[in-house]
Amino acid sequence: MAAQRTAEGKSPASAVDTLSRAAAASGIAAQTLKTDPAANVRGAAALIAAIQRETGAPVGAETDPAQWYEAAATASGLAEVSAQTRFADDLLTDLRQGMTVRDGDTTFTVAPQRVGTPAGRAKVTGRGAAAKKPSAPIDAPAGLGVEWVPAPYEQYGPDPGDYGNHDLAFRPRSPQLTHVVIHDTECSYELGLQLVTDPTYLAWNYTIRASDGHIAQHLQTKDVGWHAGNWYLNMHSVGLEHEGYAAQGYRWYSEAMYRRSARLTRHLCTTYGIPMDRAHIIGHDQVPGTKTASIKGMHWDPGPFWDWERYFTLMGAPLSQGTIGRRPTAGEVVRILPGFDGNVQTVEGCDGTCVEPGDHGTNFVPLRTAPDASAALVADPGLKAGPSTTKVSDIGARATAGTEYVVAQVQGDWTAVWYLGEIGWFHNPTHSPTARVVRGRRTVTPKAAIAPVYGTAYPEASAYADPADVQPISPLIYTMKAGQSYVLSDDDVPADYYRAKTFSPDTPGDHINTVGRTKYYQVNLGHRVAFVQAADVVIE
Repeated sequence: MAAQRTAEGKSPASAVDTLSRAAAASGIAAQTLKTDPAANVRGAAALIAAIQRETGAPVGAETDPAQWYEAAATASGLAEVSAQTRFADDLLTDLRQGMTVRDGDTTFTVAPQRVGTPAGRAKVTGRGAAAKKPSAPIDAPAGLGVEWVPAPYEQYGPDPGDYGNHDLAFRPRSPQLTHVVIHDTECSYELGLQLVTDPTYLAWNYTIRASDGHIAQHLQTKDVGWHAGNWYLNMHSVGLEHEGYAAQGYRWYSEAMYRRSARLTRHLCTTYGIPMDRAHIIGHDQVPGTKTASIKGMHWDPGPFWDWERYFTLMGAPLSQGTIGRRPTAGEVVRILPGFDGNVQTVEGCDGTCVEPGDHGTNFVPLRTAPDASAALVADPGLKAGPSTTKVSDIGARATAGTEYVVAQVQGDWTAVWYLGEIGWFHNPTHSPTARVVRGRRTVTPKAAIAPVYGTAYPEASAYADPADVQPISPLIYTMKAGQSYVLSDDDVPADYYRAKTFSPDTPGDHINTVGRTKYYQVNLGHRVAFVQAADVVIE
């Protein structure tokens, strides 16, 4: 997110207060329930038990979990009946299958249990919640309980360009929707809502609260939010902001947040035809700069503590799907899959909020200049001169879970991949691999000595009706070199530019999407995605 402010705002009036009810039922102070995961579980159990007694249902230890269905649904605090029943359904499924979840530094494990068929589903009426109907066209799966908190489209000055905080458009008809961008807010949920409703700030599509995964929608999906820091990606993406701070994501990215966000992302992908892979569901940290000068200013959220493998599993699209667990060979494609909890990498330093010492799971493997744990990290010349670092915000040498690369060499327990025009080595032992071979992936190689890469896929100058609208096609500092290969992650990239410079969509010559004939491909170049022109590469 662009926001780096820390002031607290006012809670939305629509929030359902289950905290005070849990405090009363358990006798545990509300602040302790908020900060102590174990206390939070006890408080939730006490609340469910209190509701169970109110309904006259049995509360003995011998009862089937299915008999607690109505109480669990009510205790969810969700506003809509469909959302309450989905919550209770998910809870019983977790109990049947067993589960291991994390909340900050605490891990909870529940063994599989015998669970019958609930009889209370029809009795769930929304009691205990502020039942309401959506006040706007919510774009979300049924039962998710999304709240409408609209971002303002307002003119705040005399010039036609003095407006905020997004642009009206006609998506997915034009421009096409191709990506989902995962952000974190770098502020509280309350402040995030203040910012997105400020016409002088900027807007994104959804905000997800950490404590319970509650979702607020701010834009109709047809319109363009200003969230990615790259206008081409803004045109083609939906932005999801998650409450939290990237440097302490292990304290903010809750199981409830992952679950509800994953359901929303799956809905967006299936509705708009967005591929459910790590080339199209990307972090803000994977958005490229539009030109070399803008690379340093690009963001790095949601950071090293966002569990991509868990997220995709919750979407029903596990990242291990389509992979083979064997030793790779040169020329093959591998997908980075290091696991999360046991993948403790060195992450240090401060950027806003400090990383706390401890064994925190991470979502990446570091890339080095040689097959040696003491070798320097590879460099990202777009970010800085010299080797990358272990600073929390330095993404230069990080190959993140789910991303795919072409193998350049293999030496013992080390694998080298083509990365930002060079070779990067990561530890990939046969007995505990951190990457898996991917079947059937196509790759691209340069036709000449080098192939330029781009941060946008704008059309050629001749495509524009007005020469004043022409957008520069500016190569980035990176290049593909002869003999190198990179994974082709999309061979149908729109070559277009959506012009939206003035407040009113009725302004002649504005709110027009110019489509060109230049053929682009999307590739996995380094930590970030990039685009190449088809004329410069060969598909293999």
